[in-house]
Amino acid sequence: MTGTVILAVNPVAGAGRGFLAGALTSVLLRRAGLTVHEVAGHDADETRKVLAVALRERPDALVVVGGDGMVNLGLNAVAGTDVPLGVVAAGTGNDIARELGLPVRDIESAAAVVVHHLHRPVVRDAGRVTTSSGDTHWFLGVLAAGLDALVNERANGWKRAPGRARYALATLRELPGFRPPHYRLQLDGEPEERTSMLVTAANCASYGGGMRICPQARPDDGLLDVLTVEPMRAVRLLTIFPRLYRGTHASHRNVAIRRVRHLRIETLPGSPELAAYADGERIGPLPVECEAVPGAIWVLAPEH
Repeated sequence: MTGTVILAVNPVAGAGRGFLAGALTSVLLRRAGLTVHEVAGHDADETRKVLAVALRERPDALVVVGGDGMVNLGLNAVAGTDVPLGVVAAGTGNDIARELGLPVRDIESAAAVVVHHLHRPVVRDAGRVTTSSGDTHWFLGVLAAGLDALVNERANGWKRAPGRARYALATLRELPGFRPPHYRLQLDGEPEERTSMLVTAANCASYGGGMRICPQARPDDGLLDVLTVEPMRAVRLLTIFPRLYRGTHASHRNVAIRRVRHLRIETLPGSPELAAYADGERIGPLPVECEAVPGAIWVLAPEH
């Protein structure tokens, strides 16, 4: 096997396992005959700048080692180009890798997928979100703009708890004082106003360490699955919370899911101020617009 890949690693992913995962990935790819150029930055902003320079050499692939945040960083570096993205999942949640059919916390298997698919990537959709200031950002997994965004913000500050436990605990902390916002939505141009606990746009089915928030969402159908949840008592929401991991919450009478190509989300005056999060990364305050972009990225992953 011949080829050149850029290898970007989040050394603190998976509670510090990222560094070792990156070193092993480099060894395995070189052993397979690939030329590996390793890049790193002290933080996400510096890593983005380093990647922008490295990608000018037009490698055969960009391979990221880490969790969903690292996947998102890689996506934003190569979306809309012909450089495919490889993922070695070594984070805490790894929802995107799981939804793409990739090995999770199995470095040798993940590296083997990169090698096997280096010259036969598959095309996948991505979501593109635009803020009120005109900035654009890509996401592969899920965009959150309700209670789940607040939970994400709190969970990001807790590094010790594993992914699933962190989001569950953050939900317990945010829920008692949460006041559902009143939203003005546009779904494929159709206006709609509603009070909702969540407004979530999904390109993939799960987030938060395995919560199948939109269980039918697929990254190859050209659509976003938009979930809304009518207000309910906190104790009732907690009773259906375990169903998120099975995806059976979608049949609850307070839950609605609609599939669209384009979505605008804003809150009306008097509602709590909210920011949108995509793939666990903060995008910015509402309003935002997001759209499904078919075939936005090439991925080193199985066809199905």
